[in-house]
Amino acid sequence: MGRVGHESWDEIYAGHFQINVDGWEISIYNDCDQLDYCEQCVSPDGRHWSFDSGDRFGTDPVALLSTWEHQTLERMLKEL
Repeated sequence: MGRVGHESWDEIYAGHFQINVDGWEISIYNDCDQLDYCEQCVSPDGRHWSFDSGDRFGTDPVALLSTWEHQTLERMLKEL
C-alpha cells in the first residue's frame, strides 16, 4: 500500500486521501483525522465503484470492516 500524491494523512486532515494497493486506486475520505468512507475504487482492469449517498447502508467498503480492521487500516493510513 502506498499513497498517491505528496500529502500525508495528517496534512490532508479533512479531504480525500488517495492510495494504491496492488494496482487498485482507492480514494478514502479523511474526516478530521478519522477514517470515514471510501469515495471510489478503480481496479487494475478498469472496473469502477464510487460512493453515492443514495446507496443503501453497508455498501461502502469501509462500513464492512470490523472494528479491528477499521482501526488497523486507519493506523496504516496514518503511517504512509
